[in-house]
Amino acid sequence: MVETTTSGAQPAAGIGVAAVGPRFTGARVIVTGGARGIGARIAERFATEGATLAVLDRLSGPGLAQAESMGAWFGEVDLAEPESTRAAMTSAIGELGGVDVLVNNAGVLEFGTVLDTTVEAWDRAFAVNTRAMLLTTQVAARSMIDAGRGGAIINLASMAGKYGGANEAAYAASKAAVIALTRVTALELGEHGIRANSLCPGYVLTEMGAATRTQEMVDLWSSYSPLGRLGTPDDVAGLALFLASADGSYLTGQAVNVTGGMIMH
Repeated sequence: MVETTTSGAQPAAGIGVAAVGPRFTGARVIVTGGARGIGARIAERFATEGATLAVLDRLSGPGLAQAESMGAWFGEVDLAEPESTRAAMTSAIGELGGVDVLVNNAGVLEFGTVLDTTVEAWDRAFAVNTRAMLLTTQVAARSMIDAGRGGAIINLASMAGKYGGANEAAYAASKAAVIALTRVTALELGEHGIRANSLCPGYVLTEMGAATRTQEMVDLWSSYSPLGRLGTPDDVAGLALFLASADGSYLTGQAVNVTGGMIMH
């Protein structure tokens, strides 16, 4: 594991309790898949609001650079590997002195129809998109429970997890599983003051899928939104911070659309 450390991690005001100054002064936040795209922007936004951060990603170069730019700790990890995932989470919590917010952002995009999806593609999608969230949640939640301060868990699902999507058999199924896992987490951990919600972005312009994305696709997808545009990482990051903040303290078990009105339920 490649890692850098940052000093001065401080205990956070309880997540869900209003504080003076930036919303997350002293809060300890872990973001998976924080090297680029939505995860990087979420991490940046938490940092600007006073949080102490740990970034986990398999991309050591971009991940380390991103972490250093925010004064964060970085851990290189392949979230498809269960033991490495648990070890990275334990290291991150140790470096931060605890955890108040966990953002499970890391994911992989697997294309394939129901008839053509391979077992390998199916297993890879579920290993990273769903199973890793279970493992990180287990480690983080146990730390939150032991600390007795509550906490917030935010899982990145997808619009595909609600409506499916042609040629996305494994991806859509894995994201639907994220929504279900989030609801169970909310039900089981609420008594400990831990809230769990999922975000369901629509089409967001990030590095994921860029290799196969054309301008014609962008124009078509934009037409699906009443707003006439695709999402940005900031659109998702702003809502992630809201869900982790005191303003979102009575929200749990929700699967919140960030789709520009592409779906409205």
